[in-house]
Amino acid sequence: MAEMRTEEEQVEAIKNWWKKNGGSLLTGIAVALAIVFGWQAWQNHQAQQRTEAANQFGNLLNTFTSEDAKDKGETINFLATQLREEFGDSAYAIYGTLILARYQLMEQQDAAAASDSLKWALKKTAREHPLRLIVLSRLARAQFAAEDYASALATLDQAGETGSFTAIFQELRGDILLANGDTDGAREAYLAARAATGLDQRVGILELKLADLGVGEEA
Repeated sequence: MAEMRTEEEQVEAIKNWWKKNGGSLLTGIAVALAIVFGWQAWQNHQAQQRTEAANQFGNLLNTFTSEDAKDKGETINFLATQLREEFGDSAYAIYGTLILARYQLMEQQDAAAASDSLKWALKKTAREHPLRLIVLSRLARAQFAAEDYASALATLDQAGETGSFTAIFQELRGDILLANGDTDGAREAYLAARAATGLDQRVGILELKLADLGVGEEA
């Protein structure tokens, strides 16, 4: 009988505890479930977004590389713009903009439009990311094509430490300085580019540029 009474007391204690804490416990469970399922939903959404962005970029790349693409310029512009508007925080949008800028500069001969596209891409790249160096070099090249030498040099100066891109940046700097009439500065930049490539790679257009400035391979 005592045992039964103890069980009844235990049941009553549980009932009382539930009255006091049941509501908050259910709320906690509901919040936990919401977090779990909300996180899963967000993850699924992100995966879907990445897939859609990848497909869009694939379409853009196929159009860019196709020789028979109908209304090629308009299609490239449309797809790149759509990537920026719908997936602006993704790497696909940046790479898509690089493709657009290349087409604008090389095929449409529109350096101003290419510069605008690359400025957008630059804003989206992290300061320490290697992709930023690619965007900076292409932006400087577009500004150089527009004969905006001061802006092109200022863009190169933004790069800071260029690491494995040093030869590219220095050779481009030399081209800009030479076009702007600074022969001595161009020679110095070309020599820095040569030094960055290494002794076993002293070939190609860079050596021709140095030769035109009276610099031999022994320098």
